Amino acid sequence: MSDEKKEIEAAPRPASLTAGEVEDAVFDPKAEDDFEVFKKTTDGVQFRLVGWPKASVIFLKVIFATGVLSIPTAMFGLGAVGGAMSVIGWGVLNTYFAIVQGNFRNRHAHCHSIADMALVVGGPVLKEICGALFIAAYVLCTGSGIVGLATGLNALSDHAACTVWWAFLSAIVIMVCASVRKFEKIGWLTWAGFISIYVAVFIVVIGVTTRDRPAAAPQTGDFDLGYHAIAYPSFIVGMTATCTIFVSSAGTSAFLPVISEMKNPREYNKAVYVCMALVQASYLTFSLVVYKWCGKWVTNPSLGSAGGTIKKVSYGVGLIGLAVSGCLYLHVAAKYVFVRILRDSPHLQRNSLIHWGTWLSCTTILGAVAFILAEAIPIFSYLIALTGSICFAPMAICLPGWLWLHDHGDWKRGGVVKMLAYWGHWLLILIGAFTCVGGTYGVIKQIQVAYSDGMIGGAFSCADNSGVHG
Repeated sequence: MSDEKKEIEAAPRPASLTAGEVEDAVFDPKAEDDFEVFKKTTDGVQFRLVGWPKASVIFLKVIFATGVLSIPTAMFGLGAVGGAMSVIGWGVLNTYFAIVQGNFRNRHAHCHSIADMALVVGGPVLKEICGALFIAAYVLCTGSGIVGLATGLNALSDHAACTVWWAFLSAIVIMVCASVRKFEKIGWLTWAGFISIYVAVFIVVIGVTTRDRPAAAPQTGDFDLGYHAIAYPSFIVGMTATCTIFVSSAGTSAFLPVISEMKNPREYNKAVYVCMALVQASYLTFSLVVYKWCGKWVTNPSLGSAGGTIKKVSYGVGLIGLAVSGCLYLHVAAKYVFVRILRDSPHLQRNSLIHWGTWLSCTTILGAVAFILAEAIPIFSYLIALTGSICFAPMAICLPGWLWLHDHGDWKRGGVVKMLAYWGHWLLILIGAFTCVGGTYGVIKQIQVAYSDGMIGGAFSCADNSGVHG
C-alpha cells in the first residue's frame, strides 16, 4: 500500500459512524480540521469559506449549464416519452451517486477529488486513471463552454468575424474568470451565471410557443415537424441521445472539490438536494416544451430555436451564464491539478510566487487544451455526448458504485434487502461500463457521419457548426 493511501486510510474517523449517518454527526472542530485538505488558518490563504446555500448555487451552475442546451436535440432521437423517462431516470441516479460520493468523502475526508477516492478503493493505478478521466472530462466540458459562448458571440455580431476568433476570445474570457482562486470568490459569478442562463432558456421556451412553425423549418409549404411521442432510434442515435441526457446531470464529481472549501462539509447533502430538485424539474419541462414546438428543427445549442430576434435576446442574456459554465469547469480541473502538485507543500495555502505561478499555469494550460478540443469537435451536442460516454460513465456510475460497495461490503451477507442493494450496485457498475463502451462507439460514428455529410467544416474552420438536425 502506498504512503499516500496509508495516510488517507489512517485519517481519524469516528468509530461510531456508519455509512449514510455521516451527515447527521457532530464532530469536534479541531479533529474535523485535521481531517481536511485545507486547514482553517489565520496566517495563510483561507479556502474554507463556502456555506451550503452558496454551495448549492455553485452546484446549480455546474449542472444547469451547457447540458440544458443539448437535451431538446436528444429528445428528437428518443421521442418525448423516452426522452422524459431518460431525463427522470438519469436525474435520480445522478442525484443518488452525488450523495454516495459526498458521504464517502466525509468518511475519508483527506479525499479532495474523485481520484483520491479511487486511491482508497483501488490503489494508485486506479487513482491515476480516474485523475486522467477527471481532467479530460472537465477540459472537454470547458470546450463545450467555449463552443457555447463563441456561438453566442457569433450570433450577436451577425457573424462579423471568423468563428475561430470568437472561440479564441471565449477561451481567453473563460481562462481569466477561472483564474479566480477560491470557490467562495466565484460564488457571486455563479449567482449571476445561473440566473443568466436560466432566464435565457426560459425566453427561448416562451419564444418557440409563439411561432406558427420552427424558425429553422421551411417557412412556406408543408414540412415534417419531426415530433414523436415514441421514437424507434438506431443503436447509434439512441446511445448518443442517452449519453447527452446522462451527462447533463452527471457532473457531480465537480461537487467534491467544493466540499473541501465548505465551512461545514456535513451540510453537503442539503446543497445537493436543493440543486438537483430544481435542475431536474427545469430540464424536464424546458426540454419537452422546446421539442414539442420545434421537433427535429431544434438548433444546437437550443438557444437559437425561436428565430433570429429571440436568438439574439437569449444569447445576449445568457452570455454571462455560458462564460461562467466554462469558468467553473476549467476551475475544477485546474484546482485538481493545483492540489496534486502542491498538496504536501507549504505553498498550498501561502501567497507565494510558487503558489500563484502553479495556479495560473494550471488554468492557462488546461484552457488552451480545451480551446483546441473545442475546435476539433465543434458540434455542440457531440462534444457533450462524447464527454458523457468516455469520462462521466466511469466516474459518475462505475466508481460511485464501487465506493458504495467498499463501505457496505458486509451487506452481501445481510438480509434480502441488503443483498439486493449490494448486487444492485454491481449491476449499476455494469450499466456504467455499457454506457461507456456503447456511447463512445455511437458518438464517434455520429461524428464521422457529420464530417462526411459536411455538417462539420473541419477543425479550426470558420463555419458555424450550431445547425439543426433537420
